[in-house]
This record gives sequence, C-alpha cells and structure tokens, in this order.
Amino acid sequence: MEVVVKYFKMLTMLMVLLLAGSAVAMDMKGETFSHKATVDGVMAEFEVMSLASMNMTDPDGNTHHIMAVFKKDGKNMTGLVGKVKVISPSKKSQVLNLDSYPGGNYAAKFVVDEMGDWGVICQFKDEAGVHTVKFWYPYHKM
Repeated sequence: MEVVVKYFKMLTMLMVLLLAGSAVAMDMKGETFSHKATVDGVMAEFEVMSLASMNMTDPDGNTHHIMAVFKKDGKNMTGLVGKVKVISPSKKSQVLNLDSYPGGNYAAKFVVDEMGDWGVICQFKDEAGVHTVKFWYPYHKM
C-alpha cells in the first residue's frame, strides 16, 4: 500500500509540474491573449485580441486580430512566409495568410463567432524549413 501512495504522490507532482509549465507559456491580460512557444530553435510569440478592444472595425467583418513575432538568437526574423488556421469549437476553420509588417511582425484577422476554445495552428517557413506551432485560444466573452 505504501508503494501505491508514493507512486500516486510522484504522479501528482509530475502533473503539477506539467500544468505549471504550460501555464507559463500562456497569459490573458484583459482582452489580449498571449502565447509563447519555442519550435526548432525559433521563439514564436503570439497575441490574439478583438478588434473592438483596439477600437477598430474591419470592412470584411473580421472580429479578431492575431499578431506574431518569430525570434532566432534574440532577433526578430524577417522574410518569413506563414499561414494560420483557426478552428472554432464547432470545428469550422479559417485559413489565413500571415501578412508581413516592418520589424519582423506578422498579422492576420479572422472572425470569432462562438464562445469556447479555438484551436490555432501556425505554420511558417524560413531558410531551415517549415515549422508548426499549435495552441488554444480561450474565447469566453461575446
């Protein structure tokens, strides 16, 4: 019985560490959601926010903005080509090109029309190849 208790405690500690590590990579400040991940030596930083929170509207009906910065050796990477796929809780998807802006910033706009967790998949290509980052955007405010 004592072995089972030790095993359970060790398993619980591992779960806490795993969850704590994931939480560090995500942050929700007001209406802005941030996510950071490292893939293949590239630090990818994302911010998702509503256009309304920036006092903006979009003539195409988009409601949200995703911004991305990719860094290698601490410097913003430029000249990347990328796409973002956002998947609603009901499994509808939108595929967006990441537009390039000065200074190594990339962005796209999309429509959020459901509450819940949205899947975000970003693929970007540099001289080393294609890289993929996946995360969840929790949208719980309409």
